[in-house]
Amino acid sequence: MHAPLPRPDPAGLIAWYDRHARVLPWRARPGEPAEPYRVWLSEVMLQQTTVKAAIPYFHAFTTRWPTVESLAAARDEEVMAAWAGLGYYARARKLLECARVVAGAHSGRFPDQEDALRALPGIGPYTAAAVAAIAFGRRAVVVDGNVERVIARLFAVDAPLPGAKGAIRALAATLTPLDRPGDYAQAVMDLGATLCIPRRPACGLCPWRGACRAAARGDPATFPRKSAKAARPLRRGVAFWVTRGDEVLLRRRPPKGLLGGMTEVPCTPWSETFDLAEAATHAPIAGLAWRTLAGAATHGFTHFELEVTVMAAAAAPGTPAPDGHWWHPTADLARAGLPTAMAKIARQAGVQVTRHQRRPPRP
Repeated sequence: MHAPLPRPDPAGLIAWYDRHARVLPWRARPGEPAEPYRVWLSEVMLQQTTVKAAIPYFHAFTTRWPTVESLAAARDEEVMAAWAGLGYYARARKLLECARVVAGAHSGRFPDQEDALRALPGIGPYTAAAVAAIAFGRRAVVVDGNVERVIARLFAVDAPLPGAKGAIRALAATLTPLDRPGDYAQAVMDLGATLCIPRRPACGLCPWRGACRAAARGDPATFPRKSAKAARPLRRGVAFWVTRGDEVLLRRRPPKGLLGGMTEVPCTPWSETFDLAEAATHAPIAGLAWRTLAGAATHGFTHFELEVTVMAAAAAPGTPAPDGHWWHPTADLARAGLPTAMAKIARQAGVQVTRHQRRPPRP
C-alpha cells in the first residue's frame, strides 16, 4: 500500500510564485496590490482569449483609456472598433456598460467585495473572484481553465468536464488561503500556464509534484477528463466585396445579436440551408458585374462553423454608398474595426488586415 500523499501547500506555491511569476502588463509585483481597473480589464479580455493575444489589446486600451472614467466616456463604436479581433463581442458591450456604472454610481471606484462586484454588468463569478482577490486581497476562489487543470490533476478528479466544475471548485476552495489570496490565485494560474500544461506537463519542476495524485499515478496528461464535444453545425453565406477605386464598401451590424455593433463587409444572412443562387438578391448595390472568388472564408463561432463565399465587384467612380453603408480606404482596413470573421473575408479578397503591433510587457 502506498503512503498517503501530503496535502498541497499553498504557502509553498506562493514561494514558487515569488521566484517564477510571469511578468504581465496588468500585474503588480508579487506581494504588492494591483490596480483594480487594470485587473478587471485584463480579466474581461482574457475570457476565451490567450494571454499572448490579449497583451497588445491591453496596451492599446490602457494607452487610449488609462482609467475607468476615460473608458466610460468613450463612444460605443470606438470601443467596439478597438476590441475588433478579440472575439466574443458581447464582452465589449458589457465592458463599456460596466465602466459607466463604476464611473457613475461608484464614483470611479470598483467595489472591493465579491458579491458587489458580481452585481456589475458583465461580471460573473470568476471575474468577481479574480478582481476581489488580486486587486483587493479578499479571500475568493478563483477558478479558470488553468486552475481547473491543476486541481483536477492534484486530486485526480475522474468525473469529466463540464460536469466536474462544481467538484473542482469545491476542492480549490479547500486550498485558497487567507494570506495573499491574490498572489495564490495568480500562482495557480501560472502553474497551469507554464508547468502543468495540457500536454507533457513538466512535473519534475512542479512545486506541488509530491502532493499530486495524477503525477503519482503516472498519467497527469489524461486530466482533466472531458466529455465528447458535439459537432457544430455549418452555416453558409456570401460576402459582397465591393470596391470603388481604392475604397471598399462597409456597414455596421445591428447593435444586438452576433457581432452586434461591429463593422462588417456586407453579407447575406448565414444559414444552414443557404442557397447560393439567391445571393444576388442581397447585394448592397444592384447592377454590378459580380465574380465569385475561389475558395471560401471560414471561421469558428462558439455554436457553429461559418463558411462564406466572397463575391467581388467594382463600382463606378462617384457611386454613392447605400444607406447604412460607407466607403472605407482599403489600405486602412486595420482602423475599420473589423472582427476576425470579417478580416478573414478581406483576406479572401486579397487584403491583409493588420492588428495591433506587439509591445513588450512592462518590467
